[in-house]
Amino acid sequence: MSRAGTWMKMLGSAIVICVGGPAFVQYIRPTDEELFKRYNPDLQKRSLEEGDRRAQEFDDYVTKLKQWSKSDKSIWHAAMEQQEQKLLEIETKRNQAKDDAKVQREEMRKELLGEK
Repeated sequence: MSRAGTWMKMLGSAIVICVGGPAFVQYIRPTDEELFKRYNPDLQKRSLEEGDRRAQEFDDYVTKLKQWSKSDKSIWHAAMEQQEQKLLEIETKRNQAKDDAKVQREEMRKELLGEK
């Protein structure tokens, strides 16, 4: 066989593999509706209930990513800074709650001692 024939076979095989492979995968891949129908009834119910919440969480995450990408720093550093800021806020709220509880206990103690 000539070299041209070999090249044509290789080119034809490459086209079949590069075009036919993804087309075959797309053909056998089930749609979202088909997958949903295969769920058991409990999973279908839970999926319907949590769908809106998950969509909202995804939208929030995408919004955060857009916000982080506007920063001069890399997305990872911006995300870490925001996480540290959240942890600091949580710690501040926890300390404030402890202080409020301590003040309340002191007031209760003074009230009990004052009445006796």
